[in-house]
Amino acid sequence: MSDYIEWIYHGENVNAASSSNVPQPNSGVHDRDEMFEVLEDIISNDAEVDQLGNQSSNVQYDDLFTTLNSELYPGVSSFSSLNFLVKLMHLNMMNKWTNKSFDELLKLLKLAFPKMDLVESHYEAKKLMTKMGLGYQSIHVCKNDCALFWNENSTSETCPVCYESRWKMQAGRRMGKNVPHKVLRYFPLAPRLKRLFATSKTAKLMRWHRAGKSTDDNVMRHPVNGRAWKDFDRTHPVFADDVRNVRLGLAADDFNPFNNMSISYSVWSVVTTYNFPPWLCMKLEYLMLSLLIPGPQSPGKDMNGFLRPLIEKLKELWENGIDTRDTGNDRKVFKMRVALLWMVNDFPARSSLSGWSGQAHKACPTCNEDTPSMRVIGKTAYFGHRRFLPSTHRWRSNIDFDGRTERKRPPRRFSSVDIMDQLRCVKTTIPGKHPNYGGVKRKRGDDELNWRKKSIFYELPYWAEIELKHNLDVMHIEKNICDSLLGTLMGDPHKSKDTDNVRRDLQNLGIRYELHLYEDGNRLMKPAAEYTFSEANRRNFCRFVRSVKFPDGFASNLSKNVAQNDSRIVGLKSHDYHVIMQRLLPVGCRPLVNKTISSTIIELCNFFNQLCARTVNVTDMVKAQDQLVIILCKLERIFPPAFFDIMIHLVLHLPEEAILGGPVYMRWMYPFERYLKRLKDYVRNSAKPEGSISEGYVVDEALTFCSRYFDDIETRFNRPDRNDDGIHRTRRLFVFESQCKPMGKQSQVYVEKNVRDRAEFYILNNSSEIETYLNQHKQELQLRACLNPDEAHRNEFADWFFEKVMCVSVPGTENEIFYGQLQEILDFSYLNDFSVVLFKCKWFRCDLRHMVIENNITSINITSESYKDDQFILASQAQQVFYVEDPSRGPNWCVVQHVNHRSIWDITEDGISDIDLLQDNSSSNFTLFVDLGNLPQINLQRNNGDVIPIVQPFTTVSQHVNETVSFLNDDDEEDVSEEDYETVEESADEETDEGNDVVDTEEDDDDHSYCTSDSD
Repeated sequence: MSDYIEWIYHGENVNAASSSNVPQPNSGVHDRDEMFEVLEDIISNDAEVDQLGNQSSNVQYDDLFTTLNSELYPGVSSFSSLNFLVKLMHLNMMNKWTNKSFDELLKLLKLAFPKMDLVESHYEAKKLMTKMGLGYQSIHVCKNDCALFWNENSTSETCPVCYESRWKMQAGRRMGKNVPHKVLRYFPLAPRLKRLFATSKTAKLMRWHRAGKSTDDNVMRHPVNGRAWKDFDRTHPVFADDVRNVRLGLAADDFNPFNNMSISYSVWSVVTTYNFPPWLCMKLEYLMLSLLIPGPQSPGKDMNGFLRPLIEKLKELWENGIDTRDTGNDRKVFKMRVALLWMVNDFPARSSLSGWSGQAHKACPTCNEDTPSMRVIGKTAYFGHRRFLPSTHRWRSNIDFDGRTERKRPPRRFSSVDIMDQLRCVKTTIPGKHPNYGGVKRKRGDDELNWRKKSIFYELPYWAEIELKHNLDVMHIEKNICDSLLGTLMGDPHKSKDTDNVRRDLQNLGIRYELHLYEDGNRLMKPAAEYTFSEANRRNFCRFVRSVKFPDGFASNLSKNVAQNDSRIVGLKSHDYHVIMQRLLPVGCRPLVNKTISSTIIELCNFFNQLCARTVNVTDMVKAQDQLVIILCKLERIFPPAFFDIMIHLVLHLPEEAILGGPVYMRWMYPFERYLKRLKDYVRNSAKPEGSISEGYVVDEALTFCSRYFDDIETRFNRPDRNDDGIHRTRRLFVFESQCKPMGKQSQVYVEKNVRDRAEFYILNNSSEIETYLNQHKQELQLRACLNPDEAHRNEFADWFFEKVMCVSVPGTENEIFYGQLQEILDFSYLNDFSVVLFKCKWFRCDLRHMVIENNITSINITSESYKDDQFILASQAQQVFYVEDPSRGPNWCVVQHVNHRSIWDITEDGISDIDLLQDNSSSNFTLFVDLGNLPQINLQRNNGDVIPIVQPFTTVSQHVNETVSFLNDDDEEDVSEEDYETVEESADEETDEGNDVVDTEEDDDDHSYCTSDSD
């Protein structure tokens, strides 16, 4: 038979295989059982291939074939026992059933169908599923994190560093059963990468980065368009030649598996594959767990030891590669090689992984030893961004910033050679936390700078040459900056950076005299600052946040985070800060602080809007790099030095990293933090959380792979979106292909004749297929010399067209946008099940009088109405927006907020039919304009002269005047050990929390009912 496929996956020779030794389904089992295809791809991937192309025997799959060849129930041919069990386990995974509920369901099925061939318990089902999984290795760890009992130490009974026993002891004796102190779970990387090529569902997608690469060097939609990827290809052309070679990113963070945020417990590392297209790269189904590091304490400086198994495998995959069968290329075997592009971590985790300490006065890993910083009361402030200005800039000579002129040059750029020279000066330390060995604290030498250690990643042959090794996490940077801004503006006593010591810093610097503390009798008074809201304005801002209603799935319900008395905003998650920073803060702060302060805050918010776009233009980032320096200098003139923690400074380097790595959404922590929630769901035994996570992950991994082949049940790959438009038949006429599915209760309504005529004209006028007839009718009207040809065309065309062939938005100028409010959705039905969906909208006037655009904020008067006789648009012509009340212009004005859907991507590629595509989310949509203004002359005391009495034991101002404020720079550096800073930097009121936030924000909010329309 021409379509016959020989089964060779139990060790048979390719040429010798015959129909007699090929496993065949029993006659009672359905011939198209999906599990045969699943097992075929699994076995062909897992089997080792020799030089002749033959595969080794795979007898471990015999139990699976036995279950596959058995009928679920006598006489039932539609399901094999294995097929039914896999799908039942898949439902268990999707709906998060408990183990007990699954056992009870199996008992009920056995009672109802006694002859059903089914396992007895969830435990037995899980054992069977793990045969299709890829497993993990348990590696014992020294109790002090000194070493792994692995490779050469695998048989040792004691730690080779601190000589502590490998096993837990009880009363000085080993327990009856050998129980290790700690266990590291390592999930082998190679077989998981090979499985991506085992099925045609993913094998072809692994080549996307070559075929889907943007042809415009200025446009970045994927890391492949970034400079770092291109530099890597130029440096390693042999690796770049094979499109199937894999590019990885690695993320690591700590989390608590018990949903208790008070402490961190386990550490996990997740691998993502950047070969995939951008709409798949960060999906949870395409992330892989590589290491699960045991708790309860974070490894800290001993992270190198825990990463050893992963690094050894990465070195092997880079140097030697591994034989892999490519299903997307006729199952041919190729040598797959792997490279690690970069790391994605928050800033504290970066310190543990990179070796560069993120504390003290040289905390910035990019500025290195030239980090601009100064010592203020109780902490280090990263202040002094005027040094990034041109040498002739007038602000350099202004002493109102910090009491002195700025003459230093910008920090120099440190090349890979410079970094390696610095690392040669780093002393090798003893690993572990034993008080007599690795736990002994030492003071770093001056030549070691902020290096704690040399990272284990430098053992990778290519790592030293990579320019972007560790990404700055935009998620946590944006969250911390918004937290500082919001806390200071709101005057939150726990998060404000306008404390008493901050005012004493100003006095010590001799600047901003209007904000100095002063004595009034026996009380110490603090003048109210212009950069904080008054009590009335604080309540107004809270009411503004409470009033905002987001579209479904856009954000969480922020009104729940506003205190009942409208005095505070509490309990925000990382994504909440993201929404406030980019959507609400620019609008809400405008009427509450003076224009100079509000415009500076808006400029910073606009930068994050531009940075987080899915399509990033290189020219936009180059311009943003220069404009950010101005923005930070303006912030320095407004806010006190203590406001500038390391997060504020790191913003300066984000545009450069965007140029190197591409769009931010593929290099931040949001998808990995969502993955954390899935790992927590695996915990069924609180006494053994790491073991529960490991077992649950292996089963979930196997079921996810199997679910790619299932079409008859809902899986993670075919489940519909929240608001799915459904499946629409292809039509020959454009107007009948409107991708819209009405939701909610429908009713038949009577449409007046004039409304119906306008709707029908709109439908005809937007049918490109009859454009010839439209032009012909217009020409006839011109020959008739009509006084109003447009009106005549609108009124007469429908009848003229009907007679001609026997058988409704007026075109706007190019790039013109109309804003409106959706009022009705009309579904016009025609013969043969044809229909057209029209939106009837109330259109707002968009002239200069009724629409104002300022600082990328579009305000529109919603009481003005236009196009009353032309209210219809096709559903496919609308773009969703929502309106936020504009407190700076009055109750009749609203700010337009555009919606960027998660499932809509701005990448066009032939052959893609199941992905929504839209060219709408680009960094060029946000014009970052920075106004220099008259900033140095700003008065920062609130105009009403409010003062705040300090409620604390009386302390005179003179006690703090003699304290010095040290500028830590190249010329005049204070010798302070890192230990002096750690206590300060970790205090609650100085550093904002960078804990793990669960950012799954899809909540049921009020339905949206607004739209915009592009011109036809």
